[in-house]
Amino acid sequence: MLATIDLRSADAEFDLAAALPRAEFDVGQALAQVEPICRAVQTDGEAALRRWSEQFDHVVPASFRVDPEQAAAAAAALDDDLRQAFLTSIERRRAVAVIEADQPDRTVSLAAGAKVTIRRLPVDRVGLYVPGGLAPLASSVIMNVVPAQAAGVRSIAVASPPQAEFGGLPQPTILALCHLLGVEEIYAVGGAQAIAMFAYGVPGLCRAVDLVTGPGNIYVVAAKRLLRGQVGIDAEAGPTEVAILADASAPVSFIAADLLSQAEHDPLAGAVLVTDSLALADQVRAEVARLADQSPHQTRILQALNGRQSAVVLVRDIDQGIAVVNAYAAEHLEIMTADPAAVASRIDNAGAVFVGPYAPVSLGDYSAGSTHVLPTGGAARYQSGLTVDSFRRTVHVIDYDAAALAAVAPGIERFALAEDLPGHAAAIAVRGA
Repeated sequence: MLATIDLRSADAEFDLAAALPRAEFDVGQALAQVEPICRAVQTDGEAALRRWSEQFDHVVPASFRVDPEQAAAAAAALDDDLRQAFLTSIERRRAVAVIEADQPDRTVSLAAGAKVTIRRLPVDRVGLYVPGGLAPLASSVIMNVVPAQAAGVRSIAVASPPQAEFGGLPQPTILALCHLLGVEEIYAVGGAQAIAMFAYGVPGLCRAVDLVTGPGNIYVVAAKRLLRGQVGIDAEAGPTEVAILADASAPVSFIAADLLSQAEHDPLAGAVLVTDSLALADQVRAEVARLADQSPHQTRILQALNGRQSAVVLVRDIDQGIAVVNAYAAEHLEIMTADPAAVASRIDNAGAVFVGPYAPVSLGDYSAGSTHVLPTGGAARYQSGLTVDSFRRTVHVIDYDAAALAAVAPGIERFALAEDLPGHAAAIAVRGA
């Protein structure tokens, strides 16, 4: 369990990223499987949804559009403690989202009569996907809906797979959270067909959206890739992952619990410990094995921990550890060192950074106030998690008067002619004639 990757002798020229563990996640291979699903939804509408729902979800809902009263009933059935946990998570995520949204339009004056206004406009309509597989992620409702609402999105629809055990409805907790958040447009549709429904629209059932967000399995991701351009997407998220950078001062039980919590997501989940302490590594392995034996999800946990995507990475010191985790660019990065805040200040690449022993990934998954929809597979090197900005577009409004244009006209004409675009130059010249 947890293979060892020893990087202690690696020099400055060594390719750290290539040596680190990753899950196999071939979205390209899945494209061939999702293309006929998406095309059928485009051409056959609800008939295709019924066909795929029966084949993949083993239940066909009485109605793909969920009655808001059913969501209200699910919310009413919540026990008081769970309802309060939901409300706390919503409150904290909304508090952060309000700050994210507090970026007014700005105007830059470049010269007399020359200004550019930067407008930040919400997407008009979004489709939010909530998985319902091994671990139905009701928390994803909060993480998608709250920033969309804070951004000012006018129309929000949620889709989640129908469940045979709930009469073809999505998971009750998903419905309950939709009700608590005021979302009434809910669909019992899962997988690639849900993404296609959002992208193309289904006459009489669902209008097409402008943007699709939310996590999902490889077929959901493949559908996003296939339909990108027809509809906007947030990201191509792969299997979830955690990296923990720890020294000898770190609590063994905390590290083991956090590695295990990530591994229980999925057999492809990545759990990586980066440490300069051999003793800590051995103790963590032993504790992880003990905890795995006690888990009701032992099978998939062991698959994840024994997979190529999980390992203990040995480093010379914390400086090298920082270089390693920056190269890995984890979705979730926990720092448990003697001075975690100082280490965190040197992290450039991570979806989210959890500082110290009392900021586990589970906190971020639910009630930290941060987003838990984060880039995976090293994408944190160039991509951010899902925030208010994910639901907004930037529009530049250019406002020049005649004198301001005349001041830069000669340079623009020269520039255009240098690119062999005389029509561009003429469009400037005619305004000075």
